[in-house]
Amino acid sequence: MDEDSLIMVTNDDGVTSPGITALADAVSELGSVMIIAPEGEQSAAGMSLTFHRPLRVTKVRVGKRVCYAISGSPADSTMIGIHSVLPRRPDAVVSGINKGENLTIQDIFASGTVAAALSAALLGVPAIAFSMEVPQGRTIVHGRKDPNFTIPARIAAEILREVLEHGMPRGADMLNVNFPWGTNWATRVKITSVEGRKWRDSVLERKDPRGRPYYWLWGSRMPNFRKDSDAFAVHKQRAISISPLSLDFTPKGTAEMKSFESKLSSRLRKIAQESSSRHK
Repeated sequence: MDEDSLIMVTNDDGVTSPGITALADAVSELGSVMIIAPEGEQSAAGMSLTFHRPLRVTKVRVGKRVCYAISGSPADSTMIGIHSVLPRRPDAVVSGINKGENLTIQDIFASGTVAAALSAALLGVPAIAFSMEVPQGRTIVHGRKDPNFTIPARIAAEILREVLEHGMPRGADMLNVNFPWGTNWATRVKITSVEGRKWRDSVLERKDPRGRPYYWLWGSRMPNFRKDSDAFAVHKQRAISISPLSLDFTPKGTAEMKSFESKLSSRLRKIAQESSSRHK
């Protein structure tokens, strides 16, 4: 590992989140660290990018560290950080530690924390997203250090150290890491696959004072998960879940897919022939 490694730290909770402070402090022993993150809360922003208004970058001091606050999404922060603010291409981008776990496809596609890391992975930069389960009703105060993030952040640094020294596992473009609440040095680590759903969705309809309907999107957590999944590891085994993610969303070629291609091609050729005949 190069002692002059440049590490970009970002998140979707904003530059004053105790999770990003803990992560930056922990990984600073691995190289030079720069925090470049949204100026405020951007949870569930996903991969959104800002194209219809200018973005601002403001230097702010959080504790003893100068951070770069971006007036946009987590994905905006990664783009601006890598292409403009950083002095050179980073050796790694780490995102988090998010206040709340990001498990299953449902969370991963919605998560700004994961999106910030994914944006770096799309640029070929080693990237890791870190999130931590937070019990319902537990208050996380921005602008203050929170000891609950300390050990997860130090474990995150060891995960990053492994990546910097040996690279990503074969076939992985980024890692999605989730810590259970109360993680300590004895907490098991599990390599997991990504479960499909964590939430049983619901839509709540209400009426405003004028009698017009409005809606809240909500959901309750599913009771069961696959035993090799990220959600099972965190919620049932109380283990640290590390899910290797690939940018190749397509399944490998199979006889069924080839057959699907052939049938569809035949169907479209037939329609084209019939359309040609009608217009002669």
